[in-house]
Amino acid sequence: MLVILSFSSNPPTNKVFKPRRCYLVSQWAIRCVFVAVSRTKTGIEGLDKALQGGLPEGNMVLISGGAGTGKSTFCMQFLVHGAQNNERGVYISTEQTESELIKQGLGFGWDLESLIKRGLIKVVFYDITGGDNFLKRLDLILKEFKPKRIVVDSMSTLTDAMIVGGLAEHDAFSMVQIAETVSPIPRTEQLIAKQILYRLLSSLRAYGVTTMLTSELFEEAARLSADGVSEFIADGVIVLSYLGVGSSVFRSVRIRKMRYTDHEKGSLRYEMSPKGITIKIDDLAL
Repeated sequence: MLVILSFSSNPPTNKVFKPRRCYLVSQWAIRCVFVAVSRTKTGIEGLDKALQGGLPEGNMVLISGGAGTGKSTFCMQFLVHGAQNNERGVYISTEQTESELIKQGLGFGWDLESLIKRGLIKVVFYDITGGDNFLKRLDLILKEFKPKRIVVDSMSTLTDAMIVGGLAEHDAFSMVQIAETVSPIPRTEQLIAKQILYRLLSSLRAYGVTTMLTSELFEEAARLSADGVSEFIADGVIVLSYLGVGSSVFRSVRIRKMRYTDHEKGSLRYEMSPKGITIKIDDLAL
């Protein structure tokens, strides 16, 4: 079988290409058309270098880590960097209100209040006790605001809330009823949670926007997210780790998975500096 490679433009050496479509030319040949992968810089210089220039545009990336690893700061830095380059961003929060996020940002020298007033960042607080139809409300917000970057902090809380909220009462319950007509196997709460998660991530993916999703990760956990599903659906997984030994603190970040690009495979040291997260560039092997 002959594979014919076609590029949308002359392939420069500093770009990664991904297949846009492949089709059968004859019984002996397949033609694959490749397009260049655009990049979305995270604002963390060492991480962008480890990703060969940034996240592939449109990727959905899971940021996993335990308490105190800096997941929210990581995502906020991603949005602020975009806003400073005139890219709109939406921060979907389940744990911190807009005023709390503004206060957190000031600790790193980020004037979130100004960026919000200028229409570059929008904070959407999901009240887990409200039980509103969150997906429909979010769809209206994203279509109107038209962001280039999205943060969901956190997926763990949001999924749990949807199990007991409006989505679980209607859509998820209907899915379980349909599934039970096909298979007599009893449906558990875990399966309902997975169905809700698939629907939520599919909804976000439809916007084609570079997205970061945070997930709690217990120490020494074998999986890469709290639900054990997100890491398989997401395009990328970045794991933040924290180790305290006496009065010393060691932090490391590892890119466990990233579609459409090569990346640094080992663990990298990072610090929580007064200007946000910084990664030791000297650790990079690329």
